[in-house]
Amino acid sequence: MALPVVEISAAIIEMSTPLLIAALGEIFVERSGVLNLGIEGMMLVGAFSGFAGAYFSGNFLFGFLIGLVVGMSIGALMAYLSVKLGVDQILAGLAIWIFSIGLSTFLARTILGIAPGTVTIKGLEPINIPLLSQLPILGPILFQHNILVYLVLISVPLFHILLFRTTFGLKVRAVGENPKAADTLGIHVHRIRFLCLLLGGAMAGLAGSYLTVARYHVWIEEVTAGMGWIALVVVFFGKRSPYRALLGAWIIATGFSLRYYLQIAAFWIPYQFILMLPYILTIILLVGIVGKEETPAAFCIPYKREET
Repeated sequence: MALPVVEISAAIIEMSTPLLIAALGEIFVERSGVLNLGIEGMMLVGAFSGFAGAYFSGNFLFGFLIGLVVGMSIGALMAYLSVKLGVDQILAGLAIWIFSIGLSTFLARTILGIAPGTVTIKGLEPINIPLLSQLPILGPILFQHNILVYLVLISVPLFHILLFRTTFGLKVRAVGENPKAADTLGIHVHRIRFLCLLLGGAMAGLAGSYLTVARYHVWIEEVTAGMGWIALVVVFFGKRSPYRALLGAWIIATGFSLRYYLQIAAFWIPYQFILMLPYILTIILLVGIVGKEETPAAFCIPYKREET
């Protein structure tokens, strides 16, 4: 049985979206010298917040807004711990992750009050771009998605310009490479890192809400299924560049897309192995960047002005 290449390619574009949203925010966080291991938790809380917002308001846009704001709030907590207090960034991120698992589960069981997976919403529907969606091959692959897919694809070059062609991007990179020199030049190191963590948290929350509002249309506990951790790998693989992160997201999304079709086309392969595909690809990407990772000089190093 031949695999439907067009359908799989279209699924790759759509399934890469939450990974890419989270990765774009994390690129700025890491460029500023901070490692945010709490991204999985931010996505998880954003997923529930977005779903709850859309469910009770009946408006998916409100759901996305709530997910974004809640993700930003968790990002602010991460910023307070790692930037203001100078807590070890790895420990702070892991604490945020664990806290978010418990928080999302508690809120879901308290607010929804019924078994997960039994409440659904209408969610976000695909929008076919006039004329372009009718093109052979390219039409179904690129121009028959929901609005957020289009916006995220457009945001890749915009984030690249913001990072590498603007004063703000220059400040972010300077803070990540040499915070002491940046401080000497009048750049507020803590403020830049705070802003980047707020951006990263907002994007992670939006990525999480995308899962429940745009893809699944239902809340399931721990619905992110490790996508936040995978987004970190996408950032590492992409060397903190939006365009390379896009490539990494597409590679991982290939595994998510193929596993739905291979369960039918390759029925002789144990389905447990097929479900592992995206995680196997993640490991391969990790192995491929071992020894080649290029981190900012001040990466994971708290900056305290009074000590310089």
